Amino acid sequence: MTQARASTLWIMLLTLASMATSFALACTAPVAALAALAAVHMRPRDGIALALAAWGANQAIGFLVLHYPHDPKTLLWGVGLGTAAAGSAIGAYAVLGRLEVRSTIAKLAIAYLAAFVAGKLVTLCWAAVLGGVAITLNPGYSLDQFVRNGAILIGLYAFYRLLVALGVPAPGGRLATA
Repeated sequence: MTQARASTLWIMLLTLASMATSFALACTAPVAALAALAAVHMRPRDGIALALAAWGANQAIGFLVLHYPHDPKTLLWGVGLGTAAAGSAIGAYAVLGRLEVRSTIAKLAIAYLAAFVAGKLVTLCWAAVLGGVAITLNPGYSLDQFVRNGAILIGLYAFYRLLVALGVPAPGGRLATA
């Protein structure tokens, strides 16, 4: 299997896992978790594509299944969350690209923290325009998001390792051998 096909397969598998997680936990797409996993195991372009695919799938579920309202503010928040998803991935890659870390677990932790903070900062920018700064900065809400996404990252990493052990080719990329 070519690297491009393996990456496409992983984008699809992780997007499906993200959708299942969103349904099971009634939460938004775990983009910080996905961005961290991608930053360690995928090329940047593929990691950003994964974050956007998970965001898009989550939005489709929201608008088509959960009947989100179709008002301008909700639609703009959808766009804002898409930019936050991309920002999470970009943040994770930017920080990992500047560090020399050997441990995969340390890379995942650092990438996760960077992805979470970057996503929060982008969301805060949108909240400043659309409203919602108080909830975006709410420590309890932020801690809940951080812990939930961290737990999802652990589960996604176990899923990744299991599938690779079963013979699914790794997605490849500059950090994929970690």
